[in-house]
Amino acid sequence: MSAKPHSTAASTLGAGEAAEAPESRRGKTGIILLTLAAGQFLMVLDSSVMNVSIATVAKDVDTTVTGIQTAITLYTLVMASLMITGGKLGQIWGRKRAFAIGCVIYGCGSFTTAISPSLGVLMFGWSFLEGVGAALILPAIVALVASNFPPEGRPRAYGLVASAGAIAVAAGPLIGGLFTTYLSWRWVFAGEVVIVMAILALTRRMADPAPEAHERLDLVGTGISALGLALIVFGVLRGGEWGFVGPKPGAPEWLGLSPTIWLMLGGGVVVLLFLQWEKRRLARGADALIDPAILRNSTLRGGLTSFFFQYFLQAGLFFAVPLFLSVALGLSAIDTGVRLLPLSVTLLLAAVGIPKIFPDASPRRVVQLGFLALFAGIAIMVAALDAGAGAEIVTWPMLLAGLGVGSLASQLGSVTVSSVPDEQSSAVGGLQNTVTNLGASLGTALAGAVLIAALTTSFLSGIQQSSAVPAKVKSEAGVKLASGIPFVSDAQLQTALDEAAVPEHTADAIVEENATARLDGLRSSLSVLAAVALIALAFSAMLPTEQPGSGRAT
Repeated sequence: MSAKPHSTAASTLGAGEAAEAPESRRGKTGIILLTLAAGQFLMVLDSSVMNVSIATVAKDVDTTVTGIQTAITLYTLVMASLMITGGKLGQIWGRKRAFAIGCVIYGCGSFTTAISPSLGVLMFGWSFLEGVGAALILPAIVALVASNFPPEGRPRAYGLVASAGAIAVAAGPLIGGLFTTYLSWRWVFAGEVVIVMAILALTRRMADPAPEAHERLDLVGTGISALGLALIVFGVLRGGEWGFVGPKPGAPEWLGLSPTIWLMLGGGVVVLLFLQWEKRRLARGADALIDPAILRNSTLRGGLTSFFFQYFLQAGLFFAVPLFLSVALGLSAIDTGVRLLPLSVTLLLAAVGIPKIFPDASPRRVVQLGFLALFAGIAIMVAALDAGAGAEIVTWPMLLAGLGVGSLASQLGSVTVSSVPDEQSSAVGGLQNTVTNLGASLGTALAGAVLIAALTTSFLSGIQQSSAVPAKVKSEAGVKLASGIPFVSDAQLQTALDEAAVPEHTADAIVEENATARLDGLRSSLSVLAAVALIALAFSAMLPTEQPGSGRAT
């Protein structure tokens, strides 16, 4: 497939930059890149920080862990459901203006969250305001890279921006652990306000094509798309608790099936209706959120599919590995974060180094090597998980996973945006971030569901076969725990057994079976992720073999 032409705005930008001194031009683009990378880092940091501070936040705002998990769910829903709309607003207002407005909204949300006295205020600041801000910022980042960097410079730029987000996932537990332990989780959000102000001060340096002032927002399409995407994401997020197809014991059911499958199918139908609505509007000459014809672009589809798998694997891995470190091994949030940092090193090296050292490398080949590195890292982790295994077993898996994610980050952003004219970069940004949110939600939910299912099966089987556990306890365990066993540490389980006055020899046997079952659950969860990495490898054949802008991409 031949490379698509780019907008005259990008050409004009290139001509203007050519007149600048090389040092001045490099300094300017460096600041732009730093600004966009900081924005990406900020958007991702919240969730990874909150995940290690849930219990503390719940206590501070006088709610339960379930209440904070609900706030996390709503944040994901708001952000994912408005991504396409956010991309369109970037076209109407201008990408730079949308980015700045999103930063202001996000900063207000961070400030509100930092001072929140109750769950309601926290949900308004974090779940709603920050979600809306992120829906404006993330598509704008994609478009602003396209408008500020020529095609040959985009792989490195997108690689650095994407790596900033992935590093936030890895560094989040460490940052959250440090602030929660020594200061307060509130200072994380207060710090975000300062970062937002710095980002806003630097946005004036960015180039941006004139907004498409004649266009109007399709309000009906906005409502339909938001509803469809929200139904899909909500279904995915609830899948671990309700079951994905068959309902779990005690979970609600609709016509004999889990509500999850109905929500996902219903959301899919609504998204199809949204695409039909957009086609009708375009046929009448009216403005639309996206042109559905863009999805017929095979290179774009290949890039979006690979993005989905990247975030699926990344989220699943960052769900399972911290559980091993913090629960199975009992490491603190700080120590857990330190053990995840090797990923950041290889991720950054690959994301920035591959475009610099191998500027003409085949995107398809680099992405395939990235998925292979992810597969290898996950497979090594599965093989090393055993009784008595320590925290050191995650080092090589994290290094390989970082290499894989960095390789993907160095190519996919450039592939998707360069597959269409630059005028459509905001639309691509909206689609790209919708897909990545869906991938991350599904990756976490599926990894969690498989882990709990395998943990439950292994634990109940071990209890039934243990001679140290009385028949009455076996029977009660089979009934009470059939719906799923929580992933708890030996210390937590021992405390619960002591409170229940379980005899010592029986308690010891149960704790031992739980430790074995935990590892079985982790192996099963990671094995599914390894299989998904191989599936992603097959789908990567849709990507081009030549760099965008070479004129030879196929």
